[in-house]
Amino acid sequence: MARPAAVVIAWGMLAIMSSGAAAQDMMRHLDLTSPEMTSAEMTRADVEAAIAAATAAQPADFTGKKLSGLDLSRLDLSGAILRAAKLNKTNLADAKLDRAVLDQAWLLGADLSRASLKGAKMFAAQMQRARLDGADLSGARIAADLTGASLVGAVLIGADLGADMKNQSMGLMRAVLKSANLDGAMLRDADLSRVDLEFARLNNADLTNVSLRGAALGGATLVGVTIVGTDFLGADLTAARLVTPIGFAAAKNFDKARNTDRLLRE
Repeated sequence: MARPAAVVIAWGMLAIMSSGAAAQDMMRHLDLTSPEMTSAEMTRADVEAAIAAATAAQPADFTGKKLSGLDLSRLDLSGAILRAAKLNKTNLADAKLDRAVLDQAWLLGADLSRASLKGAKMFAAQMQRARLDGADLSGARIAADLTGASLVGAVLIGADLGADMKNQSMGLMRAVLKSANLDGAMLRDADLSRVDLEFARLNNADLTNVSLRGAALGGATLVGVTIVGTDFLGADLTAARLVTPIGFAAAKNFDKARNTDRLLRE
């Protein structure tokens, strides 16, 4: 029997708790193959009609809507409210989602390649295995589970992925990028404090002036990464591979990172 919407939303909130492991544990309690998670109650034409009827004062509202599997590529969903919407395996390639609200949304395996998500909000969103290659998330607020996601060449300039220290009643809310691919990503001036980047790929990524304070980088691969002004205070570097970094002398607090004796350097 399908779970009530309130229960599903609650699970979405819980699944982004303190670690990727906790999120995966919570996911085991959901039937991800159920119609609630895989079906669509609207067509692309319905979505286009809602967008056409929207105004600045009343943006298109898809709160809680089932939109999984739809082809919504290239649509302009700027400012749209997609809170708790189901967008699992939805095609949003080249879509415009600037300032969109995706809090508690489900985007498992969704394709957001080259999508624009500037200033978007993704609080407690489920985005495991989502594809965001070449996407622009500049200035976005991201406290989502992006375990196994692909963000090759993505732009996250000034994005806030750090822990929410003011709202911890349900655990530490932060971005989880465990085993994610961020090769060639532009993260200049982003906040990744306390973010889970275990086993992530950051080869040739630009981390200029990025805060990695308290971040988990165990097993991460950082080959040719730019770390000018990058703050490593309290970051865990257990078994991380740091090879030919650019700007190492200009990195901040590297001597105050944890487990640097277990760092793999070639």
